[in-house]
Amino acid sequence: MKCTILLATLASAAAFSVSPKQVTQATGVAAAITISTLSLSLSPNAAIAKDSPIEAGEQIFNANCAACHAGGQNVIMPDKTLEKEALETYLAGGRNEKSIVNQVTNGKNAMPAFGGRLDEDQIN
Repeated sequence: MKCTILLATLASAAAFSVSPKQVTQATGVAAAITISTLSLSLSPNAAIAKDSPIEAGEQIFNANCAACHAGGQNVIMPDKTLEKEALETYLAGGRNEKSIVNQVTNGKNAMPAFGGRLDEDQIN
């Protein structure tokens, strides 16, 4: 909605500084962008549903992991990121759910164990 208001404001402001033809073009572009924005916002797949497992996982990650792994990186050991190639190379057992659950639950090297802080459902 904010995007729609901003685009309408920009199109209106353009009317005071450009030719009528340019205003028509700008208004048409603004309308097309507004329609696209609205159709995306109404799409069920456009945003993560509130209280979805993805949203819950994101909240758990942000509260417990992001301090060291913001953006999928690793501020302690820069080579050991959360990217596919690094997980295949450095994660004991390779890049699979069992290995990730084990690492998160038990920790390893500089990574603390989260088994005592998070319940099984939060880890899985």
